[in-house]
Amino acid sequence: MILAIDIGNTNIVIGGIDGERTYFIERVTTVRTGTELEYAIDIKNVLDIYGIAPDEIEGGIVCSVVPQITNVLKTAAQKILRKSVMVVKPGMETGLNILMDFPKQLGSDLVADAVAGITHYPVPQIIFDLGTATTVCVIDEKKNYIGGMIYPGLQVSLDALTAHASQLQGVGLESPGKVIGKNTIDCMKSGILNSNAAAMDGIIGRIEKELGQKTTVLATGGLADKVAPLCEREVILDRDLLLKGMLEIYRRNTKEISDVT
Repeated sequence: MILAIDIGNTNIVIGGIDGERTYFIERVTTVRTGTELEYAIDIKNVLDIYGIAPDEIEGGIVCSVVPQITNVLKTAAQKILRKSVMVVKPGMETGLNILMDFPKQLGSDLVADAVAGITHYPVPQIIFDLGTATTVCVIDEKKNYIGGMIYPGLQVSLDALTAHASQLQGVGLESPGKVIGKNTIDCMKSGILNSNAAAMDGIIGRIEKELGQKTTVLATGGLADKVAPLCEREVILDRDLLLKGMLEIYRRNTKEISDVT
């Protein structure tokens, strides 16, 4: 088992995974001023909850879109594991050919999503990662990462709406069960969830038209399970996609080190 840590703008995902299964996955709040000790305690608490001793974990890997705390989390994980922890960054062996204008600018989380996608699912693919932002990755039939999209995530949209409307406060993201809301709260819930599902359906159609091919469509991220079931297009929900990609990157780069030594 490896310890995989994904540092997002809102949450940090801490997971344990190997080739057989995901043993645990938990989220803690991203605190940009957090110290190594504070994050080490978070990691230790997660392991304790699942009854996992640090010596059961062979190593760790971190991917991050918050550069100021990347090394803080890496060091925190190393304090707990007492083993080296790698960070996903440009130049690592991923098996992914990135055909972007500036490949090094592609977020490490999107790299990990795409690596998992080409490892476990047929291509071409569209991958939706629903978090603070919703990101869209497009992979062609040759397993090349050819581009994508970024647009505001569900929570960002909801926060923007409630911030500018004083009577629209305290709305969660649970589905009201119907498209047509019968009260203000349900109208807002339906609007946020169904507009995002409709956006996914529309984006899939437009990308497939541009590619001239049907695609495998994947959805992942903290909010994917709220939107994917509402889509009219076929969407595969894989909550562990990012961890699977991090595991594959870890294996590829651990093997490289072993081959060199």
